[in-house]
Parts: sequence; C-alpha cells; structure tokens
Amino acid sequence: MTTPDEAPATGDALRIAYSPCPNDTFVFDAWAHGRLPGAPALDVTFADIDLTNGWARQGTYDVLKVSYAVLPWVLDEYALLPCGGALGRGCGPLVLSREPGLDLTGRTVAVPSERSTAYLLFRLWAAERVPGGVGRVVVLPFDEIMPAVRDGKVDAGLVIHEARFTYQAYGLHRLADMGEHWESTTGLPIPLGAIIARRSLGAPLLARLADATRASVRAAWDDPEVSRPYVLAHAQEMDPAVADQHIGLYVNEFTADLGDEGYAAVRGLLTRAAAEGLVPPLGPGALAFP
Repeated sequence: MTTPDEAPATGDALRIAYSPCPNDTFVFDAWAHGRLPGAPALDVTFADIDLTNGWARQGTYDVLKVSYAVLPWVLDEYALLPCGGALGRGCGPLVLSREPGLDLTGRTVAVPSERSTAYLLFRLWAAERVPGGVGRVVVLPFDEIMPAVRDGKVDAGLVIHEARFTYQAYGLHRLADMGEHWESTTGLPIPLGAIIARRSLGAPLLARLADATRASVRAAWDDPEVSRPYVLAHAQEMDPAVADQHIGLYVNEFTADLGDEGYAAVRGLLTRAAAEGLVPPLGPGALAFP
C-alpha cells in the first residue's frame, strides 16, 4: 500500500518514493515541505522497501530510497546519490525468534524483501553460521514480521528499522545481529538504504538533487523539532522516544556524505555478494556520481 504525501505536487515536481520510517521523513521533511529555496519540487509517495526496490527495476520514479542490494540491477538507469541514505555502525538488521538460541536449519524465516540489503547480509551470515541452510523464506512487509514470529506463523524473522528497539515487547529473542557480523568480518560500516535518481535527469539536475538532499539533512539537524510532526505522522512506531532513537541511529555523517569509507562499504558489500553469486558484478565506475 502506498500513500501520497499530503503536500500538493506541481506538474513539474519530481516523483520520489521513500519509506514512512523516521529516518526518511526526518531527512526529507524540509525538502518535501518546500522549505529549501530553489530546490526542485517533490511529489512524494510512501512505500515499503520491497515496493521501492521493485519500482527501481521498473524505472517509474525519478528518485527512490532503495536497498543497496538492488543497485547492481538498476545502476544503468539510476545514479547513486552520495547522500541521504542509511549507512552506519551498530545499526544492522536482526534475526529474531520466540525461542532463544533457535537452530535455523530447515526453518521458515520471514524477510522484508529478497532484494533488500538486510536479506543480502542475512545470506552472507547464514552461509557461515547455518551450514545446513535455512528452509523456506517468505517476504512480508517489515511491520508484519514481528507479529508473525510472535504468533508462530514463521520460525524466525529478519527485522529492520525501529524493530531494533521494540522486539522485546513482542516477547522475542535476538538470535543474531547482521551488522555485528558484517562489521566484525570487514571492519566497515553497514550499507543499508541508498538514494538513487534517474540518470536521464542529467548531471546538472542530479547535482541539484544531491545539494538539496544535504540541505534537507542539515535543516533537520539544525532544528529537529520542525520535522517532528511529519516524522510522527508517518512512523510505524508512534512513541516519540523510539522515533528519536531510530533517527539517531540511522541519520549520521554518512547521510550527509558517503565519503571514502561509505563508498568502500558499498563496494565491499556488493563485491562480496557478487563473489558468492548473490548479485551481478558491478561494472567499472558504476557507483560514480555524475
């Protein structure tokens, strides 16, 4: 289900899709509400990451928040913006179950998307830690995964977003932290969500989009209270304290600019995944920003 943002769009507005999660609404609040002089107007659609990953492969939106894992399939048509995404430390997806220490061999696991970075990290982890292999994988919207695990519909769930802070309220146990595994084996931060824009927009407009994204992030940091109504209106978890934790974890220096370390993390993830046959290999210069 998608929900158009309440802000009216103009005929010249760029079509953008991102999640209703606190980090995305925090990042884009100033831009989406026309508080950045000279920035292109936005026509906003909210959608789960599984939908935006699919839309990126269809090429129907101008700008999208997607999983880094989907980049190898879309970089011919879309450019990776060097800002606005989610990448950091201590912010990885979790594997949860009702039973502590559950052996996942042959078990049913719910995931938010088979094209998500979370699932890619899970596949890399499971290859080392579940030598017998998991059983069936089912895709559910991220906000339905914890109830499904709690109710015994699946054996375990791979969760993202604010579920890191709320899973204990569902009586669930953490089996593994995909971010801890990634950081301990690579020393790199965890690349989760990326902002991409259509290459056909042209280099000058793409540069303006990157500038507007950075300006929107800085505006949110300068006065966080301004974004609070937008954040809380769309958050899956309405507790303001949880929303603040979510923003503090996922909006950081890499959101303002990937930098050398951020790009190294993205290349590391996709190169390692390609070596395992999980994604197509990246072409030369595929991550370069126009």
